[in-house]
Amino acid sequence: MSPRHLLGNYAPVTEELTAHDLPVTGTLPPEPAGWYLRNGPNPADAASGHWFFGDGMVHGVRLEGGRAVSYRNRWVRTSRFTDGALMYGDQGDRDLTAGPANTHVVRHAGRTLALVETALPYELTGDLDTLGPYDFGGRLHTAMTAHPKTCPATGELHFFGYGMLEPDHLTYHRADATGELVISRPVEVPGPTMLHDFALTAGHVVFMDLPVVFDVELALTGGTMPYSWDDGYGARLGVLRRDDPLGEVRWFTVDPCYVFHSLNAYDAPDGTIVLHVMRYPEMYRRTADGGTAPQRAVLWKWTLDPVRGTVREEQVDDRPGEFPRVDDRLTGLGSRHGHMTSGTSLVRYDLTTGSATAHDFGPGRTPGEAVFAPADDLPGGPGWLLTYVHDAATDRSDLVVLDAGDLAAEPVATVHLPARVPFGFHGNWLADRDS
Repeated sequence: MSPRHLLGNYAPVTEELTAHDLPVTGTLPPEPAGWYLRNGPNPADAASGHWFFGDGMVHGVRLEGGRAVSYRNRWVRTSRFTDGALMYGDQGDRDLTAGPANTHVVRHAGRTLALVETALPYELTGDLDTLGPYDFGGRLHTAMTAHPKTCPATGELHFFGYGMLEPDHLTYHRADATGELVISRPVEVPGPTMLHDFALTAGHVVFMDLPVVFDVELALTGGTMPYSWDDGYGARLGVLRRDDPLGEVRWFTVDPCYVFHSLNAYDAPDGTIVLHVMRYPEMYRRTADGGTAPQRAVLWKWTLDPVRGTVREEQVDDRPGEFPRVDDRLTGLGSRHGHMTSGTSLVRYDLTTGSATAHDFGPGRTPGEAVFAPADDLPGGPGWLLTYVHDAATDRSDLVVLDAGDLAAEPVATVHLPARVPFGFHGNWLADRDS
């Protein structure tokens, strides 16, 4: 029997399509003009040892003038996809072009990049064709996280790269608003942990060094994630001042846990640093049968006090979920609202009052990550949440548009797609005016 990550709506699609003038139920707002893009694993040979390993495929819907103008899906043609390139050679040498580019798709300095944390980005055209690997003009010599952060004040792109066998396991990078890579510095950590995401504030970069550690035995076995939970490693957050990017990283101990995704972070007026994250109690702990124990993430708040050197840890909610997002124009700032995906629902939090509003799509209708498309130029102002929703009864997918300020209401519009969109990872709203 096929593994779960190749069944149902996890199963890959086999065709690249282009369709125009998509049918819509409801009324699309006239303001959004641009592309909603989302990346995810779609193994070309319909086989992969783990959900995270499949070849990247980007699915896009173009909205303009109140119309769903087109849909297209394209594989990211990495060297692994076209030539079967391997990430590591027989001598342990690393091919940074050989990743699947299957996790995220972002735009910075006019370039659209498909990302995976184990390799270089791949640049895409506006039609989702692959231009090739992108290494910032030869300056990037590590992999690039799939979760870079763009500072809304400076336009700088902050990111990191990590490796499994490299002596400099973690490297922090910064590109200026024009896309020039201007800072690359190693950050010392005790071991090769899996660092999927990090956090950015107006004044700080925060790294999450948590006890999911590269496992050589699993790597040699192949066909599974080469990481496992390590009770002896510990858990800590590293804080680097943005105005001293080559300076000291201060470390703050937290209770053992794992975090794939941060919601947002900001510098509070009292001098503390506040992070909201989707926190798992543990991850990839091996069971007696060689599998891993299932875990669920819930929303937590960490408050770091640089003066006292302490962290206050608070659970915000008890409902499980993932894929947290905010209005990206508030990245690193105090965002009142954020949202995440939970089962058949999207949940929008008021991070000031702690209240939450949910939109349930109904039985068998499962949303993915939702992204915010603004209605005006005011960060934190009105806008819409866009997400692909799979209907198990019909085995079809829609792009659903919700009013972010009235999440409990019926959808503003539902765009009916010509093909199923498999469950995937992350994406963005790429507005024409920002290109």
